[in-house]
Amino acid sequence: MKDVSGEFTFQGQKYKIVFNLNVMEEIQEKYGSVAKWAELTDGSKGEANAKAIIFGYTAMLNEAIDIENEEKGTEKKPFTLRQVGRLITNIGLGQATQELNETVIKSTKSNEKNA
Repeated sequence: MKDVSGEFTFQGQKYKIVFNLNVMEEIQEKYGSVAKWAELTDGSKGEANAKAIIFGYTAMLNEAIDIENEEKGTEKKPFTLRQVGRLITNIGLGQATQELNETVIKSTKSNEKNA
């Protein structure tokens, strides 16, 4: 699996999200499987689960921060769940969910091509 990232801008600040094995492991640990988590976040079976969206976004944002800190020698602090909830509220749940789902889908496609 390759690291797949997405990026969005809010109030002039760029935010990067990464979906890789580290994020996948966090999601599996919390929700049992990525498929179960995806059902909760995509809203295809009713209302999207806010807790699952915030958890996934937090894992993806913090993985991007960890990677940046390692590559650049910075010490950027990770986001808390509550900070991410406020960020998603401000950018809009629809946009946030779309970016999250697109990043996960790109990762899955990358994985299938390399199988």
